[in-house]
Amino acid sequence: MKKVLANILTVMTKTSLSESFYEAVLKRLVSFGYTLKEDDSWLICFAMQKVENHIKNSCNTTDVPDGLFNVAVDMVCGEFLFTKKQTGQLEIADLDFDGAFTSIKEGDTQVNFGGSSDEEKFDQMVNYLLHHGEGDFVCYRKIRW
Repeated sequence: MKKVLANILTVMTKTSLSESFYEAVLKRLVSFGYTLKEDDSWLICFAMQKVENHIKNSCNTTDVPDGLFNVAVDMVCGEFLFTKKQTGQLEIADLDFDGAFTSIKEGDTQVNFGGSSDEEKFDQMVNYLLHHGEGDFVCYRKIRW
């Protein structure tokens, strides 16, 4: 993880994201059972820049608001895992779904991860990571002139 973090720090020089954000992304990926590889650095950086730009453009801000820290971490992880799968670089069987939750209920919203195969569970999890929390953007949105 230290080599990946060092590579990320080398690439991510013009950004509003902090080193603690990079560490949170890497720890979150590891928590899904993903084994970090040194050559993942570029793709993780790309995902971070993509998510950072999406949030800044959606909110019309120059920085990612502190209140969107966890949302941004999840979005980066979702973007990274989605890209790895789409490019054939991810073995879903290597990820650990034994302890995975089957549903999340927050207020009147419920998300189920009850697919029968690991691939269905993975797809549902990535979809959740990519889109959960976008509703929070409105709290930080500024008017464009």
